Amino acid sequence: MSPRSGLTTERVVRGAAQLADEIGFDKLTLSAVARRFGVKDPSLYVHVRNLHDLRVRVALLASGELNERIGSAVAGRSGRDALIAFADAYRSYVLDHPERYAATQIRMDPAEVGDEPALLRSIELTTAVLRGYHLDDIAALDAARLLRSTFHGFATLEASGGFAHSRPAADSWPHIVEALHRTLSTWPSRD
Repeated sequence: MSPRSGLTTERVVRGAAQLADEIGFDKLTLSAVARRFGVKDPSLYVHVRNLHDLRVRVALLASGELNERIGSAVAGRSGRDALIAFADAYRSYVLDHPERYAATQIRMDPAEVGDEPALLRSIELTTAVLRGYHLDDIAALDAARLLRSTFHGFATLEASGGFAHSRPAADSWPHIVEALHRTLSTWPSRD
């Protein structure tokens, strides 16, 4: 690719993320991205190794965006307030960008991405919220899994229209987050 084309790895990845939002992450191909930029497929190989590399980069971009939203929401908060802010930011990102969020769920090789700032930031944010509940390391890990599975499950079901009921899903959300707060506040000991 010639420098005149203006493509950079960042532009390619951001363009791919936008395209995923439009057509679905599962339909994202190198050919579709190349068409988006008006270039031939081989031109993208200057910026990404292959489709898997592109998808991982989109996943890391989306993870970073999600973390930025959560980090801004929880700043200066603790305990219940931090949990609510975290949960709301998580859910809103999934609803705003369900296909980018889908990218964050792909399997990534820890050897390739283990030190990625977006993944490390996710752990830091979750740990910071759970710190307000005074859980030991094992309990905090279990609690983090509970939070992730609840937030992920609810938001992806909501984004896909999976809650077909007259009561809006948004009306259930505060009660679910409150139930999580109460659960974290009375976390069972391992004895």
